[in-house]
Amino acid sequence: MSTDRLLLGGCGILRKEVQWLIARHGWPVDTLFLDSALHCDLERLGKGLAGTLERRRQSPVVVFYGACHPHMDQMLDATGTLRTEGQNCVEMLLGHERFTQELVEGAYFLLEEWAHRWFAITYRTFGTNPDVIRGIFQGDRRYLLGLRTPCSGDFAREAEAAADLVGLPLRWLDVPLDHLDAVLSDAIARKRGALDAAGLTP
Repeated sequence: MSTDRLLLGGCGILRKEVQWLIARHGWPVDTLFLDSALHCDLERLGKGLAGTLERRRQSPVVVFYGACHPHMDQMLDATGTLRTEGQNCVEMLLGHERFTQELVEGAYFLLEEWAHRWFAITYRTFGTNPDVIRGIFQGDRRYLLGLRTPCSGDFAREAEAAADLVGLPLRWLDVPLDHLDAVLSDAIARKRGALDAAGLTP
């Protein structure tokens, strides 16, 4: 098994940010991104991730996911790999403290990749009745928080339309990549350490 390059496989919601950090650091890491909407369908997420891990069993893999599936740890243990630390991609991006603060204050987080697909994902998950959709989102959330990173394009129009659909005010937060950088660096270092300990590095 060649361990010159790791494979980072996982959620595609921060694809641009992850690829930018890989290029910036010159990490010997390849990527394989799954559909970011899979966490709305746990059966498809489980099959997609398990299938990817099984097909790549002979490769050194780091999984870019939070605890997005109830059997996440069992799937990773079964294939001898590990994942990035964090509850989900937003916590990895914001850091635990800011993530928790916004969550407590009532934020529903909106990233660019989802903003572009908001109506399709929302209708597929909750149906097309606007009253039902608004009731679900307004049940325990108080605002939609658009997260812009240095890699984001302009998705203001899409975010405004998403906020209108769910009936929540829209706020914005510009987020640096420091926390995500640290999470990825840690995961890659842990995987390299595990390979070294097992005598699997060249």
